[in-house]
Amino acid sequence: MVEKESRITLSDNQQAAIFFGPGDENFRHLRSISPAEIYARGAELYIKGQEDDVKQSFDLIQNLLEVVDREQQLNINDIDYRYMLIKKGEKSRHQDIVSSPILNTARGKAIKAKTLGQKKYIKSILKDDVVFAIGPAGTGKTYLAVVMAVRALKHKEVERIILVRPAVEAGEKLGFLPGDFIEKVNPYLRPLYDGLFDILGVEITQRYLEKNIIEVAPLAYMRGRTLNDAFIILDEAQNTTPQQMKMFLTRLGFGSKAVITGDITQVDLPKEEYSGLIEIQKILGHVSGVSFEYLTKEDVIRHPLVQKIIDAYETYEALEGF
Repeated sequence: MVEKESRITLSDNQQAAIFFGPGDENFRHLRSISPAEIYARGAELYIKGQEDDVKQSFDLIQNLLEVVDREQQLNINDIDYRYMLIKKGEKSRHQDIVSSPILNTARGKAIKAKTLGQKKYIKSILKDDVVFAIGPAGTGKTYLAVVMAVRALKHKEVERIILVRPAVEAGEKLGFLPGDFIEKVNPYLRPLYDGLFDILGVEITQRYLEKNIIEVAPLAYMRGRTLNDAFIILDEAQNTTPQQMKMFLTRLGFGSKAVITGDITQVDLPKEEYSGLIEIQKILGHVSGVSFEYLTKEDVIRHPLVQKIIDAYETYEALEGF
């Protein structure tokens, strides 16, 4: 086999510093996954190996430099995601993957969809009144739903945000936990508070909660209500029963939008109970105005180890016949 060598010139020191990463951690990771040999001499990157491998690594580096130039940042998640797309033969450009800023966090950092799955999810929320987001931990299901809820509130598309969770977690029952009702429920709602604090800041979140502009409640409190002009998020929906799911969906009023998120591989309901999130896919799969978005391990944007952990669990469960 004939070896080939290609060369890429970095444009300036700033681009190089971001590309290589702190302590060269980006470059070390890139070299560890690249099918071709990559080495650097000054501002030059050299790629050496079999022709197909060199082309793949060349395309990957060009893609990563586009991320650097447009985002002024680069991390290992970006490298892994772009490499996965290239291995699948997808020629997605940076602007095809990353959305324009949705909002800024309380600290001024732009919030964007960072994967094709996330971008499709955002488009569905903008288009449809009921959106289901199903996928594993770390894919941004809940966080992006909260971001879109805050966006709708800021744009005066809704008058309030209602964040809902079933109070079922890892076999624990509220009656056996210490404290009054609010103290019992709060741990289940913590991830929703965390998203709000990041996006709005603690002070504004607390003010909105006091004024009931944002309401955070357990699913049981939705019974008998009709929710108009609201952006409603049902989180951890895999832990709803079919009856609870029907009850929640029929609360939707005029001018409202609902996003339902969950991971159907992490059901904590008693064994005799069937998940409403699993069932609803069969019932509403072809209803106009309802979208189902399936995020995968490829959309994981947490610490790179999270994706490896998900992979390890999938392998283990396949071998054990779960």
